[in-house]
Amino acid sequence: MDRVTKLVSERPVVIFSRSTCCMCHTIKTLFCDFGVNPAVHELDEIQRGRDIEQALSRLGCNPSVPAVFIGGELVGGTNEVMSLHLNRSLIPMLKKAGALWV
Repeated sequence: MDRVTKLVSERPVVIFSRSTCCMCHTIKTLFCDFGVNPAVHELDEIQRGRDIEQALSRLGCNPSVPAVFIGGELVGGTNEVMSLHLNRSLIPMLKKAGALWV
């Protein structure tokens, strides 16, 4: 849990992902299309990725990836991010966190 806390505090937007997950790819693409440069942690490619995935599950991420943090706060997964995007709340949230300047 401490490792997750440390990682999410390092950048305005942090995405925990699996390199083979199509929904993870969709979320990463969405943020990149906005011009956001998220910190992406591919849990299937990093040491102790399984431990991080278990910690994300304990935080309430179900499924555990993608898990998106904005401004150090857990936003959620694909459904939550897309809901924020569709109701036009995502861009203001990204600006507030310092991930976008436009």
